[in-house]
Amino acid sequence: MLTELLDIYMVCFKMGAVTFGGGYAMLPILRREIVQNRKWVDEETIMDYYALSQGLPGIIAVNVSVFIGYKHKGSLGAVAAALGMISPCLMIISLIAACLSNYHDNPIVRHALAGISACVAALILDAVVAMWKKGVKDLVGYALCFIMIGLTVWTNVNLILLVVAAAIIGIMLAPKKKEAKK
Repeated sequence: MLTELLDIYMVCFKMGAVTFGGGYAMLPILRREIVQNRKWVDEETIMDYYALSQGLPGIIAVNVSVFIGYKHKGSLGAVAAALGMISPCLMIISLIAACLSNYHDNPIVRHALAGISACVAALILDAVVAMWKKGVKDLVGYALCFIMIGLTVWTNVNLILLVVAAAIIGIMLAPKKKEAKK
């Protein structure tokens, strides 16, 4: 059991150490490591965890890792996953805080951060495409997606309310989809 918990910790530690830009940037790494390599959960479950984590308080990457750890090894797995995900962040932030205050005006540091930002944008785009392929499957999905994008971009509607509204719409339409399949 301890070996399995350490394995969960190390997998999450590795993802936390290389994931700049938050939970969405983590998705390609998470899919490869957790879904493809280790097969702890399937692709659809990862997408469900992401969707649920967006509506919960806290950091998406940590929330998703907790779900994965819990599914794989229960409460102790959830704790190991959370600790694994946050440990590298704490170390990196502490190191950066100690060093960056002396170098924040350095052009090399500014250019390095700009390069990292570009990479994060690419990782987030990859996550969006993957989520699109798994989550938007019919005309209702397309309509709901574009409506939610519009509300997100052009209004100040609380994002949690949008997630809850989308979930309610999905629940309301589920019986109609089942009837249409019959």
